[in-house]
Amino acid sequence: MNPEISKLSGCNRQIPRELLGRARELRKQQTSAEAILWECLRDRRFFKAKFRRQHNIGQYIVDFYCHAGLLAIEVDGAVHDAQQVKDADRDEWMQSHGLTVLRFRNDEVFDELEKVLGAIALYLPSP
Repeated sequence: MNPEISKLSGCNRQIPRELLGRARELRKQQTSAEAILWECLRDRRFFKAKFRRQHNIGQYIVDFYCHAGLLAIEVDGAVHDAQQVKDADRDEWMQSHGLTVLRFRNDEVFDELEKVLGAIALYLPSP
């Protein structure tokens, strides 16, 4: 495993206090789509993979993160239509640090959950 990734996203990383507080807020205010996906991913329910929600990686917070798969998952609502450049920069930064970033629209989670889960499964280590 890449030691730089562990430094950025592992259990011994240094998280600025304001970023930690923001992640806690986001956990309390999750969207309906995030709640649906979280029910599938939590408690190692999905291929026994450990996922975290609203997880800090570097200066960013990702909706869901699986360290074993080096996988960051974002569930995007309409607000992301206006910040595509910002999202692309963020994805590029994560990819440059060895992470795979998957983005799904809220409606994909609502209407095509099996397809979303199938896409996620492709990036997980074998159970």
